[in-house]
Amino acid sequence: MSSSGRQADLARISSSGRQADLARISSSGRQADLAPVMGGPSTAMPPAAGPATTTAGPIDDLSAWEFEPEADRPPPGRAPQLVALDIGEVIIDESRVWDVWSDVLGISRFTMAAVLGAAIAQGLDHTEAFAHVAPNVQWQDFLEEHERRYGGFQPDDIYADVIPCLTELKELGVRVALAGNQPDHRTGQLRELGLPVDWLATSADLGCEKPDPGFFRAVLGVMDAGDPSEVLYVGDRVDNDIIPATRFGMRTCWLRRGPWGQLQDLPDDVQPDLVLEGLGELPLLLQGWIDEDEEAR
Repeated sequence: MSSSGRQADLARISSSGRQADLARISSSGRQADLAPVMGGPSTAMPPAAGPATTTAGPIDDLSAWEFEPEADRPPPGRAPQLVALDIGEVIIDESRVWDVWSDVLGISRFTMAAVLGAAIAQGLDHTEAFAHVAPNVQWQDFLEEHERRYGGFQPDDIYADVIPCLTELKELGVRVALAGNQPDHRTGQLRELGLPVDWLATSADLGCEKPDPGFFRAVLGVMDAGDPSEVLYVGDRVDNDIIPATRFGMRTCWLRRGPWGQLQDLPDDVQPDLVLEGLGELPLLLQGWIDEDEEAR
């Protein structure tokens, strides 16, 4: 076939045709396809326990991958005066974490990424992925080796939009906390990164992990906030961040990046105030929200 002939064939594959094909991939179909990927019927993952892993299911249609920030105008209500940002996949790109786990366990990085994504899409805890990529070992036995190779958080792990965002928020007079689930040895690593924030609060420091309401209550105390609505919590996970922060009374921004941000979906009864693909727009949107709030007074 000539080059022009191939081009003509390719031209016949219209965008509408591709969308029609995508629409036929239903949620139930993806669940059926994912089970063999995760090991087949004999090793299928058990249903996840607890509300933290059952509130957010897989997306209903692959067209949900195409989204625009839902922030054409400021949300209703008073603008929050404080911002708390989650750490993993909001501040820190965790790609290297999983690359090192692949190397330690002796599997390809592509395989690890696929199995992790399948676990998240099925609403399972991410640690379930280890049982399927390395069924004959206890992954916890390799924590020290993983940390030795990983070497802790590094400047290159910071997402490119983080420092500009934090700098602009500081210029706006908005005070910022980093607040997320992290083990105790990460606190010093985060401080060494020298990010321009006012507070740092990890779950290890607070003695409570998300999605427990106690975590958000403790963050409120660290930030010396009188009411949860004064804080905008920015997170990538629906189950750990957006749902519990919303129900606690905080304003929320869903940052749709990283595996959880891409694969999880919102329940019908939870609507974040902002939905963004990156942090670059946050200062401008927050400024507009504050300005409109002041004009309305």
